[in-house]
Amino acid sequence: MRFDWAALMRAGLRDLRLTPAQFWALTPMELRMMLGLDAGTAPLTRARLEELAAAFPDVKKGDRDERD
Repeated sequence: MRFDWAALMRAGLRDLRLTPAQFWALTPMELRMMLGLDAGTAPLTRARLEELAAAFPDVKKGDRDERD
């Protein structure tokens, strides 16, 4: 995913009146929320979490075959 840093910085520093330190301390999701861009993001449901856990299981170091 590519970011339009100039637009994000304008929105954060000018529109939201964040200091540079505050802006750079934010995660992209926090900035999206502050800008009101998260409205279309659905919350993570239990079913989706289980689906993701099945697709990407946790693996302890040494449990994985060396070829993987």
